[in-house]
Amino acid sequence: MKINESGRVSGIANPYKLQQEMRAEQFGTKRRKDEVQISPEAKEMLQSSQLNQAERSKHIEQLKQSVASGTYHVEAGKIAEKLLPYLRS
Repeated sequence: MKINESGRVSGIANPYKLQQEMRAEQFGTKRRKDEVQISPEAKEMLQSSQLNQAERSKHIEQLKQSVASGTYHVEAGKIAEKLLPYLRS
């Protein structure tokens, strides 16, 4: 028994692909390609987040050091103010 190559489809054409090719030939159109457009606002947000990344990482390192040394102080009043709206609803 002979086994054909695994990547080869023997004589069966893809009807969907053939239909697309025929339509493209009829209308003289080329295949469209996907395109992505990024808004200026999104570009600005990306730039500002990248600029703030260094400052943010510095702040996080300071917080880690203060927690590790035991000098970090938690303000219970601020936590309560933030939790209160969720507890009321």
